[in-house]
Amino acid sequence: MNGSDMEHVLVALSREQCLRLMATAPVGRIIYTRRAMPAVELVNFTIDRGDIVFRTAPSGKLLAAIRDAVVAFEADDFDPATRSGWSVTAVGHAREVTDPGDVGMLRTTGPCPWVPGEQPYFVRITPGQLNGRYLSATGNAPAEPDGLVLPPAR
Repeated sequence: MNGSDMEHVLVALSREQCLRLMATAPVGRIIYTRRAMPAVELVNFTIDRGDIVFRTAPSGKLLAAIRDAVVAFEADDFDPATRSGWSVTAVGHAREVTDPGDVGMLRTTGPCPWVPGEQPYFVRITPGQLNGRYLSATGNAPAEPDGLVLPPAR
């Protein structure tokens, strides 16, 4: 049976499920406004106490563009063979992390930059809206009590 022959189920995700799935993704997309136009940047990130956290450079235009702005953030994963996967979109205020204790903790537990150069600034997005969908082929692994099979957190 190939992916096109399988029966699929589309499930709306709870807030907890959205956060659990996002925690398994190595990268996500920050969507913001730059010069009155939509802009998208790929960033590696982590989930910290329900917030999305990523790092950025002091000279980058990203930090200036999103500081105290409402932004969207998207992460996803899919399996083309089974045509199954998930997508989560968060909308919330982005703010630079300035508390010295929080910065110190994030330097230890937060995301490690993938791109070259210094990225000492942390940005935290607190999702006001969090929406997700999970598409799966029926007959996959046994479901969790909430009816959804989620991959383990990274």
